[in-house]
Amino acid sequence: MTLAHDVAGDGASTVLLLHSGVCDRRMWEGQFHALAEAGHRVVRCDLRGFGDTPVDGPHVHADDVAALLDGLGVERAALVGSSFGGEVALEFAARHPGRATALALLCAAAPVELEPSDGLRAFFTREEELIEADDLDAAVDLNVDLWLGPDAGAPARELVRRMQRRAFELQLAAPEEFEAAPAGLTEAGLAAIDVPALVVSGAHDVPDFRFIATRLAALLPDVREVALDWAGHLPALERPEETARLLADFLGPRGPLGPLSRP
Repeated sequence: MTLAHDVAGDGASTVLLLHSGVCDRRMWEGQFHALAEAGHRVVRCDLRGFGDTPVDGPHVHADDVAALLDGLGVERAALVGSSFGGEVALEFAARHPGRATALALLCAAAPVELEPSDGLRAFFTREEELIEADDLDAAVDLNVDLWLGPDAGAPARELVRRMQRRAFELQLAAPEEFEAAPAGLTEAGLAAIDVPALVVSGAHDVPDFRFIATRLAALLPDVREVALDWAGHLPALERPEETARLLADFLGPRGPLGPLSRP
């Protein structure tokens, strides 16, 4: 399986963009070309069960990412992950040591098991009820209402609707045995990821993810922590240009550690 993907730019450093669990690679339109113009080779992909990549068998998302980079001839890359994509980025860094040279984690999910808050548990319960009732439109709206912050305009909300609907359709069509394997990471494993990391949180995000950001900032050994007072859960869609500038500043014209991919 080759993940559906796009490539922009021809810089010496490679940046891989990993989407959130309610989105696909279309969420990065506001950063994809901007990072290429900043001097990077930029790759955005659809993980299995999202966008243009179906679920065709059991898989490990981080290993799919490694296979994609192998196919592109990239040994090392900086990874930018939004929410679930941040979890995959962390899993990749742990499972494939030496290949991730930097991590930008935007409201990242946690690859270790955490007990959800009452509010988040209620959201998941309601989402499951709507899916079982075959009311995908309502389930999509439920996600749009929770995950987008106050600065998200109508176009961003409509895009998330389309992306989340597509994800539901692909994932519900797949047999249970094709589900992704869990990350299996521990806090000790996270603490061993010794690469420059940017940990971003949003003031309007659900409390669970603000807690995760604080925990990641405490565990990762080389961290720059940024709290955005305007952001919800998806800053890349809520203020695309500002998020692009934040990422470009962190990555620099050649990345935190110089060239990140082989010629």
